[in-house]
Amino acid sequence: MTAKDNMHTQVLIVEDDPNIVDLIRSNLAVRGFDVTVSSDGTRVLQLMDTGHPLQPDIVLLDLMLPATDGFELCRQIREQSPVGIIVVSARRGEHDKVTALNAGADDYMTKPFGIEELMARVTATLRRTRPNQPEGKPPSPIVAGNLLIDLSREQVTKGGKQVYLTPTEFALLREMAINRGQLLTHAYLLRQVWGRGYETETEYVRVYIRRLRAKLETEGDDPLILTQPRAGYRFVAG
Repeated sequence: MTAKDNMHTQVLIVEDDPNIVDLIRSNLAVRGFDVTVSSDGTRVLQLMDTGHPLQPDIVLLDLMLPATDGFELCRQIREQSPVGIIVVSARRGEHDKVTALNAGADDYMTKPFGIEELMARVTATLRRTRPNQPEGKPPSPIVAGNLLIDLSREQVTKGGKQVYLTPTEFALLREMAINRGQLLTHAYLLRQVWGRGYETETEYVRVYIRRLRAKLETEGDDPLILTQPRAGYRFVAG
């Protein structure tokens, strides 16, 4: 992405370390991004409100904020908005990563980090989470059991009722649905949904598969997604 491509792309940095803020802000600004900073998290939900003039396209969220629980803030942001969320934290534990993903984060990177890595992750997240511009004839909806997956509108209905999916959840479902019945490996799904360089982040797929199952499967019915141990997943609805 060029600086021209990034014009009017709003980035919200939620971070209390001024050195990290300056590092991220300066590198984003020189690439054409519009940057807003919240140092303690208390204003974040106000900034995310649909009536606020600032509508971020992506949030870079630290977990260890003064007077704010970063995990809870992540969950509240996700409940309020489909915006892309990248957690940028010094907490390196696998449990912290899984907790953040379960709270709605799209990606998780640990400090210290390189600027090129950060920019690659920002670009990959924006590619998933911003609405796509339709090109050519829109794809036909996919019917899978009682699901209707509208690929052009990025919407899902279950038994006629709309199901809210985040952009990353929908991207994962779309990849599985258009390859229905095929075994898709962790590495393939990570590469197709998150992008190149994510092939070893197997926990991302596990967390998001659990989220899809919770939203789309009904207890007592046949499963929509089958797990093939140590291999990957199959979408088998219908």
